[in-house]
Amino acid sequence: MKPETKRALTDVGLLMLRVGLGGMFIVFHGWPKISGGTERWAEDGKTMAYVGITFWPVFWGFMAAFAEFVGGIGIVLGLAFRPMCALLTITMAVAATMHLSTGEGKFAYPIEIGIVALALIFTGPGRLNLGRFFKFKKHDF
Repeated sequence: MKPETKRALTDVGLLMLRVGLGGMFIVFHGWPKISGGTERWAEDGKTMAYVGITFWPVFWGFMAAFAEFVGGIGIVLGLAFRPMCALLTITMAVAATMHLSTGEGKFAYPIEIGIVALALIFTGPGRLNLGRFFKFKKHDF
């Protein structure tokens, strides 16, 4: 396979992954949390107690909602891609910790998604992203 064909296929694969993962976060995780308001944020923010943080549950709940909703948008569009993936990685680490601590048995999903988000920090969004149209200073890993 020619290197340019391989690169193009990698970019299409990353686009598909970004749209699928980001879309799921926007619709099924982020939007219900963002639209839930302070009551929902307070409830979700209590999850931070599983990592030893018991103050400001509304703030932490909002941050989880932000990470999933705005992070999902950033992943789909490829804007602020690595920071958004980092926020989702942290959010999934907290979710996995909570599920492991409660013994619910639903810990595999946040671990898997956390691994995907972490891996995307290293791969980047690929060439098919809107971030290419903005003149941000590039930093290499």
